[in-house]
Amino acid sequence: MKITIITATFNSASTIRDTLESVRSQTYPNIEHIIIDGMSSDSTLSIVREYPHVSRCISEPDKGIYDAMNKGIGMATGDIIGILNSDDIYQDSRVLARVMETFMNEHCDAVYGDLVYVDARDTGKVLRYWKSGEYRNGYFKWGWMPPHPTFFVRRSLYERFGTFNTSFKTAADYELMLRFIHKSRASLGYVPHVLVKMREGGASNQSMASRLKANKEDRKAWAVNNLVPYWFTLYLKPLRKIGQYFLRE
Repeated sequence: MKITIITATFNSASTIRDTLESVRSQTYPNIEHIIIDGMSSDSTLSIVREYPHVSRCISEPDKGIYDAMNKGIGMATGDIIGILNSDDIYQDSRVLARVMETFMNEHCDAVYGDLVYVDARDTGKVLRYWKSGEYRNGYFKWGWMPPHPTFFVRRSLYERFGTFNTSFKTAADYELMLRFIHKSRASLGYVPHVLVKMREGGASNQSMASRLKANKEDRKAWAVNNLVPYWFTLYLKPLRKIGQYFLRE
C-alpha cells in the first residue's frame, strides 16, 4: 500500500528541512510526499527542491492551512493519508512502517499514536507527552481526542465523509476527527509509541483569549455535526493537557 504525507508550508525555511529529513529517512518504501506551499517569500521552496523524494510541490495562494491540506488530499494517490506540519518531525525512521503494519494487521479505517511537544529550538527536549491510549466508544464526550499529526486515514474515508471544514480557523482537525471517529464510527488502530515530535506553540494554546476562541470552535464542531456533548466535555478537553506535563515515556 502507498502512503501519502501532506505538508503545508508558508515561510517555513527555519523548520522545513527537519520535516523533509524525517520523511526522507523513513524505512517504509512506498511514500508519496506532497508539499502545498502558500506562496512563501523566504527560502522554503529552494530547500524543498533539494529533496528528490518530494513527489509533488505546488506554490499558490490559499485560504489558510486547512484549505492547503484539502488541496493535498485532492492530489493524493496513496491508500493512506497523513498530515505532517512544516515544523513537526517523525520520532524515528520506523514511524510510517509501524503505522502501515497496523493498517495491514488490523484492517482499520484510521491509525493514531502518541505525540510529544518539544522545545522549538531543541527538539530533543520534551516538554509535554500526549499519551493517547486506546479509544473506547464515547470517549470524545469525555474530552478525548487523538493528536492530529499522528492521525493517518484511509483515503476512502475522506471520499465518504468529506475533508477539512475550512469555516474553522483552528479546530478543523478536531471537527474532522469528531466527524470520522465519534459520528461515523470509523474503526481505529492505536500504535502505542510516540510517532511525532511537535514544536511547542500553536494558535489555540498561546493565551486565555485564544483558548476561549478555541473552545467556541470546539462547540461549533459538535453543532455542525448535529451532536450534543456533555455539559463538561469541552472543559475536560483542555484540562486533559495538564497531565501531559507530568507524563514521560
